Amino acid sequence: MSRSCELTAKGVQVGNNVSHANNKTKRRFLPNLVNVTLISDALGQSFRLRVSAAALRTVEHRGGLDAFLAKANENELSMRARLLKRQVAKKLAEAA
Repeated sequence: MSRSCELTAKGVQVGNNVSHANNKTKRRFLPNLVNVTLISDALGQSFRLRVSAAALRTVEHRGGLDAFLAKANENELSMRARLLKRQVAKKLAEAA
């Protein structure tokens, strides 16, 4: 399982540990990933996703998973999230 967010594609970054003597060694900055269950109002189902804490705050700010996916860019989403986005868009188009 990759260390990247399924909704925002936030992943591992690399940088340096810099000591007091200015010695530099490589290090990794890992994203704060959490396993969450998000509910889709349009589909009436819950989905388990591995998202970053920042993405979780954004989902809540935008008003839920459906609103987040409607506004999200397709190439940032994981394959599961892209499929979910298409299902939600199809369901909302049928309802309208």
